[in-house]
Amino acid sequence: MAERDAEPINGETEVDEPRAATVEELEEEVRRYKAESEQHWQQFLHAAADLENYKKQALRARDDAVERTRRAMLAVILSVVDNIERALEFGGRAEDTGPILEGIRMTHRQALDLLANMGVRPFAAAGQSFDARYHEAVEVVPPTDEHPAGTVVAEVQRGYLIGDEVLRPARVRVAREP
Repeated sequence: MAERDAEPINGETEVDEPRAATVEELEEEVRRYKAESEQHWQQFLHAAADLENYKKQALRARDDAVERTRRAMLAVILSVVDNIERALEFGGRAEDTGPILEGIRMTHRQALDLLANMGVRPFAAAGQSFDARYHEAVEVVPPTDEHPAGTVVAEVQRGYLIGDEVLRPARVRVAREP
């Protein structure tokens, strides 16, 4: 301790020199921490972006699953509507078109209204030009004056749209040259 109490030469103390070295070390340490902090900030930003991308991907996957399930359910409902339409077609040929047939008609209207509320609507195919996006050819028949080649002659099964997309193509008979 006695050495420290001695008067400094040139007005400096020995205490100042270690302090100067310590300041340089501290400045270096601050630079190192700043660089480390910047690195951690960049890692945080990347992790936040990854999380946001994951959220978007998860929402898309969920929406796709919901839409697939919705379309599958609608396909089941459409098969019921098809059976009701067959019953109406058969019932229209029967001699007695009493209350049972009227009940079937009411059920058919109700099913079509339900589908319409879900954005599903039938589209006409008979008499239209064949379009593979909307029609599925199940039979080819010779063309006539009434139905030239490439024309849908008749619907075997009605087609449906959901919005502007085909939910189920119409199954049709098409006029075509042999």
